[in-house]
Amino acid sequence: MAQKLSFSFRMLRFFGFNYSEEEYGQVSLGRAFHRFLKYYKDSFLLRFVMNSFLLSPFLHLKVRPWVLRQLGCSVGKRVFIGDEVMVDFAHADLICIEDGVYVTGRTILLCHKRDLSDYYKGDDYAQKPYKTAKIVLKKGCSTGTGTIIMPGVTIGEGAIIGAGSLVTHDIPAWTIAMGRPAKVVREIVERNK
Repeated sequence: MAQKLSFSFRMLRFFGFNYSEEEYGQVSLGRAFHRFLKYYKDSFLLRFVMNSFLLSPFLHLKVRPWVLRQLGCSVGKRVFIGDEVMVDFAHADLICIEDGVYVTGRTILLCHKRDLSDYYKGDDYAQKPYKTAKIVLKKGCSTGTGTIIMPGVTIGEGAIIGAGSLVTHDIPAWTIAMGRPAKVVREIVERNK
């Protein structure tokens, strides 16, 4: 068994897969090949369907939410997905977008990052494992153009994120947040009758 892992390790390295040492023990060549095929299918959907000129009248409310579902995201009804939205499609199953959410252009939904809690001078950054965490966009929230949402973030119902913000922690419902990192700048109140 140890020799098989050693061969798998060498083959994965040869083909350019960048897993940490701990992950190599969990990944077989068959699983890596399956991931390889899924990567190309997902890349095709993102490149040629997500921004299709022919489908442009239907992209925002029909085609793009459908593509995200095909990638593995949980996507509700009446979801708007803007131009050039990037999702962490290797971990798309960790993205949950509820009903009526507006994900505007160039938003990035990132579900993984390197775990640098045990990173010291002289360490190899590429050998550090990844941490993954779920992203939840609650009902009716909206991200501004160019927003980056980091792993483990929940954006509350009706919350609005300002353009160009970096969201590193949860944003409460019915608030407006902006900045790098995003901070709540205003609470949204009920309309006077």
